[in-house]
Amino acid sequence: MTVENISPPTLEAKSDLPAIEFYFDFLSAFGYFASLRINQIAERHGRQVEWHCMLLGVSVMKVMGLKPLLETPLKGDYVRRDVPRYMRQHGLKVARQVSDPMMDPRAAARAFYWVKAFEPSLLENFSKVIFDSYWRLGNDLSDSEKIIELAGAVGVDPAALRSGLDSGTANELLRQSIGKSVDKGVFGSPFMIVDGEPFWGCDRLEMLDEWLLTGGW
Repeated sequence: MTVENISPPTLEAKSDLPAIEFYFDFLSAFGYFASLRINQIAERHGRQVEWHCMLLGVSVMKVMGLKPLLETPLKGDYVRRDVPRYMRQHGLKVARQVSDPMMDPRAAARAFYWVKAFEPSLLENFSKVIFDSYWRLGNDLSDSEKIIELAGAVGVDPAALRSGLDSGTANELLRQSIGKSVDKGVFGSPFMIVDGEPFWGCDRLEMLDEWLLTGGW
Protein backbone atom coordinates (compact mmCIF):
# COMPACT_ATOMS: atom_id res chain seq x y z
CA MET A 1 0.00 0.00 0.00
CA THR A 2 1.39 3.41 -0.93
CA VAL A 3 1.42 6.43 1.33
CA GLU A 4 -1.08 8.13 -0.99
CA ASN A 5 -3.58 5.30 -0.50
CA ILE A 6 -3.59 5.51 3.30
CA SER A 7 -6.68 7.39 4.46
CA PRO A 8 -6.16 8.84 7.96
CA PRO A 9 -9.02 10.37 9.93
CA THR A 10 -9.69 13.88 8.70
CA LEU A 11 -9.48 16.55 11.39
CA GLU A 12 -11.10 19.93 11.06
CA ALA A 13 -8.35 22.49 10.65
CA LYS A 14 -8.01 24.57 13.80
CA SER A 15 -7.96 28.28 13.07
CA ASP A 16 -5.65 28.96 16.02
CA LEU A 17 -2.89 26.73 14.60
CA PRO A 18 -0.52 28.22 12.00
CA ALA A 19 -0.78 26.76 8.52
CA ILE A 20 1.94 24.74 6.83
CA GLU A 21 3.63 26.99 4.28
CA PHE A 22 4.21 24.82 1.21
CA TYR A 23 6.63 26.15 -1.42
CA PHE A 24 7.17 24.50 -4.81
CA ASP A 25 8.21 25.05 -8.41
CA PHE A 26 5.92 23.50 -11.03
CA LEU A 27 9.11 22.28 -12.75
CA SER A 28 10.06 20.16 -9.74
CA ALA A 29 9.18 16.48 -9.81
CA PHE A 30 9.56 16.32 -6.04
CA GLY A 31 7.41 19.42 -5.70
CA TYR A 32 4.73 17.53 -7.59
CA PHE A 33 5.15 14.43 -5.44
CA ALA A 34 4.88 16.52 -2.26
CA SER A 35 1.74 18.22 -3.56
CA LEU A 36 0.05 14.81 -3.56
CA ARG A 37 0.76 14.29 0.15
CA ILE A 38 0.93 17.65 1.91
CA ASN A 39 -2.81 18.01 2.52
CA GLN A 40 -3.00 14.55 4.03
CA ILE A 41 -0.25 15.40 6.50
CA ALA A 42 -1.87 18.72 7.35
CA GLU A 43 -5.28 17.13 7.96
CA ARG A 44 -3.76 14.61 10.36
CA HIS A 45 -2.71 17.47 12.60
CA GLY A 46 -5.61 19.86 12.18
CA ARG A 47 -3.58 22.24 10.02
CA GLN A 48 -4.26 24.05 6.79
CA VAL A 49 -1.83 24.42 3.88
CA GLU A 50 -0.76 27.71 2.33
CA TRP A 51 0.40 27.08 -1.23
CA HIS A 52 3.30 29.21 -2.52
CA CYS A 53 4.87 28.96 -5.97
CA MET A 54 8.58 29.74 -6.24
CA LEU A 55 11.15 29.72 -9.05
CA LEU A 56 14.20 27.51 -8.73
CA GLY A 57 15.86 29.59 -11.44
CA VAL A 58 15.89 32.52 -9.02
CA SER A 59 16.68 30.80 -5.71
CA VAL A 60 19.19 28.25 -7.01
CA MET A 61 20.88 29.91 -9.95
CA LYS A 62 20.66 33.65 -9.17
CA VAL A 63 20.75 33.73 -5.36
CA MET A 64 22.78 30.60 -4.57
CA GLY A 65 24.85 30.71 -7.76
CA LEU A 66 24.45 27.00 -8.47
CA LYS A 67 23.84 25.07 -11.66
CA PRO A 68 20.48 23.37 -12.30
CA LEU A 69 20.41 20.04 -10.48
CA LEU A 70 20.42 17.87 -13.59
CA GLU A 71 23.45 19.75 -14.93
CA THR A 72 25.42 19.21 -11.72
CA PRO A 73 27.98 16.37 -11.97
CA LEU A 74 27.12 13.31 -9.87
CA LYS A 75 23.95 14.88 -8.44
CA GLY A 76 22.27 14.88 -11.84
CA ASP A 77 22.80 11.14 -12.28
CA TYR A 78 21.51 10.55 -8.75
CA VAL A 79 18.29 12.50 -9.38
CA ARG A 80 17.63 10.58 -12.61
CA ARG A 81 17.74 7.42 -10.51
CA ASP A 82 15.97 8.78 -7.44
CA VAL A 83 12.85 10.12 -9.17
CA PRO A 84 11.77 6.80 -10.76
CA ARG A 85 12.69 5.01 -7.53
CA TYR A 86 10.35 7.29 -5.57
CA MET A 87 7.58 6.70 -8.11
CA ARG A 88 7.97 2.93 -7.82
CA GLN A 89 7.81 3.18 -4.03
CA HIS A 90 4.60 5.22 -4.10
CA GLY A 91 2.94 3.59 -7.10
CA LEU A 92 3.05 6.70 -9.30
CA LYS A 93 3.15 6.87 -13.09
CA VAL A 94 3.85 10.03 -15.09
CA ALA A 95 4.21 10.77 -18.79
CA ARG A 96 6.98 13.34 -18.24
CA GLN A 97 10.46 12.12 -17.40
CA VAL A 98 12.73 14.21 -15.20
CA SER A 99 15.29 14.36 -18.03
CA ASP A 100 12.76 15.71 -20.57
CA PRO A 101 13.13 19.33 -21.72
CA MET A 102 11.62 21.67 -19.12
CA MET A 103 8.95 24.24 -19.81
CA ASP A 104 9.40 27.91 -19.05
CA PRO A 105 7.68 28.02 -15.63
CA ARG A 106 7.02 31.76 -15.55
CA ALA A 107 3.57 31.68 -17.19
CA ALA A 108 2.30 29.16 -14.64
CA ALA A 109 3.91 31.06 -11.75
CA ARG A 110 2.44 34.40 -12.82
CA ALA A 111 -0.99 32.86 -13.21
CA PHE A 112 -0.64 31.21 -9.80
CA TYR A 113 -0.14 34.56 -8.07
CA TRP A 114 -2.93 36.23 -10.01
CA VAL A 115 -5.30 33.45 -8.93
CA LYS A 116 -4.00 33.72 -5.37
CA ALA A 117 -4.73 37.45 -5.32
CA PHE A 118 -8.10 37.47 -7.08
CA GLU A 119 -9.55 33.92 -6.84
CA PRO A 120 -7.92 32.50 -3.69
CA SER A 121 -10.57 29.82 -3.13
CA LEU A 122 -9.56 28.26 -6.47
CA LEU A 123 -5.80 28.36 -5.88
CA GLU A 124 -5.30 24.82 -4.63
CA ASN A 125 -7.30 23.24 -7.45
CA PHE A 126 -5.51 25.45 -9.96
CA SER A 127 -2.13 24.32 -8.62
CA LYS A 128 -3.12 20.67 -8.74
CA VAL A 129 -4.40 20.85 -12.31
CA ILE A 130 -1.15 22.50 -13.46
CA PHE A 131 0.96 19.86 -11.72
CA ASP A 132 -1.22 17.07 -13.12
CA SER A 133 -1.12 18.38 -16.67
CA TYR A 134 2.63 18.96 -16.64
CA TRP A 135 3.84 15.83 -14.84
CA ARG A 136 1.22 13.10 -15.07
CA LEU A 137 0.06 13.98 -18.59
CA GLY A 138 3.37 15.36 -19.84
CA ASN A 139 2.07 18.59 -21.40
CA ASP A 140 4.31 21.57 -22.13
CA LEU A 141 2.74 24.55 -20.36
CA SER A 142 5.12 27.31 -21.41
CA ASP A 143 2.34 29.08 -23.34
CA SER A 144 0.13 31.38 -21.27
CA GLU A 145 -2.93 30.35 -23.27
CA LYS A 146 -2.53 26.76 -22.12
CA ILE A 147 -2.36 27.96 -18.52
CA ILE A 148 -5.47 30.10 -19.04
CA GLU A 149 -7.33 27.11 -20.48
CA LEU A 150 -6.46 24.94 -17.48
CA ALA A 151 -7.37 27.72 -15.07
CA GLY A 152 -10.76 28.06 -16.76
CA ALA A 153 -11.36 24.36 -16.17
CA VAL A 154 -11.30 24.93 -12.38
CA GLY A 155 -13.54 27.99 -12.46
CA VAL A 156 -11.12 30.90 -13.00
CA ASP A 157 -12.44 33.57 -15.36
CA PRO A 158 -10.21 33.13 -18.47
CA ALA A 159 -10.74 36.70 -19.72
CA ALA A 160 -9.89 38.21 -16.34
CA LEU A 161 -6.78 36.04 -16.00
CA ARG A 162 -5.63 36.90 -19.52
CA SER A 163 -6.10 40.59 -18.77
CA GLY A 164 -4.13 40.23 -15.53
CA LEU A 165 -1.27 38.50 -17.32
CA ASP A 166 -1.21 41.05 -20.14
CA SER A 167 -1.26 44.01 -17.78
CA GLY A 168 1.83 42.99 -15.83
CA THR A 169 -0.13 42.67 -12.58
CA ALA A 170 0.68 38.97 -12.27
CA ASN A 171 4.35 39.57 -12.99
CA GLU A 172 4.58 42.11 -10.17
CA LEU A 173 2.77 39.76 -7.77
CA LEU A 174 5.23 37.00 -8.68
CA ARG A 175 8.24 39.28 -8.23
CA GLN A 176 7.11 40.35 -4.78
CA SER A 177 6.34 36.78 -3.70
CA ILE A 178 9.67 35.39 -4.91
CA GLY A 179 11.45 38.10 -2.95
CA LYS A 180 9.53 37.20 0.20
CA SER A 181 10.31 33.50 -0.21
CA VAL A 182 14.04 34.20 -0.54
CA ASP A 183 13.88 36.42 2.56
CA LYS A 184 12.37 33.45 4.42
CA GLY A 185 15.24 31.21 3.35
CA VAL A 186 13.34 29.13 0.79
CA PHE A 187 15.80 27.60 -1.68
CA GLY A 188 14.30 24.36 -2.97
CA SER A 189 11.18 22.52 -4.04
CA PRO A 190 9.39 21.31 -2.06
CA PHE A 191 10.09 23.49 0.96
CA MET A 192 7.81 23.56 3.99
CA ILE A 193 7.74 25.93 6.94
CA VAL A 194 5.62 25.23 10.01
CA ASP A 195 5.76 27.06 13.32
CA GLY A 196 8.91 28.77 12.06
CA GLU A 197 10.68 25.45 11.37
CA PRO A 198 11.90 24.83 7.78
CA PHE A 199 11.88 21.44 6.05
CA TRP A 200 13.46 20.99 2.63
CA GLY A 201 12.73 18.11 0.30
CA CYS A 202 10.14 15.45 -0.30
CA ASP A 203 12.14 13.11 1.92
CA ARG A 204 11.43 15.45 4.84
CA LEU A 205 7.66 14.92 4.72
CA GLU A 206 7.93 12.08 7.23
CA MET A 207 10.01 14.29 9.52
CA LEU A 208 7.45 17.10 9.14
CA ASP A 209 4.69 14.65 10.03
CA GLU A 210 6.54 13.48 13.16
CA TRP A 211 7.44 17.05 14.14
CA LEU A 212 3.76 18.01 14.11
CA LEU A 213 2.83 14.84 16.00
CA THR A 214 5.35 15.35 18.80
CA GLY A 215 5.50 19.13 18.95
CA GLY A 216 9.11 19.17 17.78
CA TRP A 217 12.42 18.40 19.42
